[in-house]
Amino acid sequence: MPFLVFLALLSALTGCAAGQRYANAPQAIQAALDANETELVTFYNRQAAAVHAVSATVQMNPSAGLAYSGVIRQYHEVSGFVLAARPALIRVIGQAPVLGTNIFDMVSDGQTFRIFIPSKNQFLVGSTELERAAKNPIENLRPQHLLEALFWTPIQDGESVAVEQVEAPPAHYYALSVLRGSTPHLQLIRKIWFDRSDLRVARVQTYGVAGRLDSDITYRDWQDVPAPNPQPDAEPTVTRSDSVPSMFMFPRTIHIARPQQDYQLSVSISKIVLNTDIPADRFSLTQPAGTELVNLGAGQHDGQP
Repeated sequence: MPFLVFLALLSALTGCAAGQRYANAPQAIQAALDANETELVTFYNRQAAAVHAVSATVQMNPSAGLAYSGVIRQYHEVSGFVLAARPALIRVIGQAPVLGTNIFDMVSDGQTFRIFIPSKNQFLVGSTELERAAKNPIENLRPQHLLEALFWTPIQDGESVAVEQVEAPPAHYYALSVLRGSTPHLQLIRKIWFDRSDLRVARVQTYGVAGRLDSDITYRDWQDVPAPNPQPDAEPTVTRSDSVPSMFMFPRTIHIARPQQDYQLSVSISKIVLNTDIPADRFSLTQPAGTELVNLGAGQHDGQP
């Protein structure tokens, strides 16, 4: 074969090979269930009313912005325990992998949070209303943020709602916006996302002033748990459609994003018990002797108690 003919043939063959494209097999489009505005509100409110106490063994994966370092970056995985009781009690204990020593111990009663960090010999105290981001990420990792993820705020009768369908192939969602106020001064306070494959809540976003996104919480891996005992006033006022799933489920994976504090926290639940009585002293956290008291609200270091 002449050399020029061989080059031409080789160029043609390689050109054909280079022109081939191998596309990934498309994901199957999920079937989309239907629900109306009333049914979505009813399901959300039933789930919100069903759970009033949580006792869980968890695995936490904290992460933070590039400006952060220290405790959050040091531990990629943190084992721990979460105790929570309505209306606003929560305790979160984080432990180092393998060693099992406490990294932090945090409590909140809805008004004040307290955090003990043994490695720094510090005891942090601040108001739950404190919005100023601290330089150290562990100071921003506040227990009430997890409480918000566990206990949903019910949709009140005076709040307006609006539903939109959101397509994110292969998934389909209903996005239920909760609005407060009156026209033309309506304010978006929450957006609740329902996965239309099963009508479970997949995401809850909460908003502050001027539409500022304060938290973005996603929920996955809903599983059956022992049926919680509903409180006397938990009976919904709207009859649930049969298309709305049972409320006796709880997500095993929760991801919390706090853009204003520049941190994220993924929580995987390995064991959970719902609606058992938790003694009040389990939510008590006092400053250990010899530790430094840090008042985050006042920016003061008060020393020993």
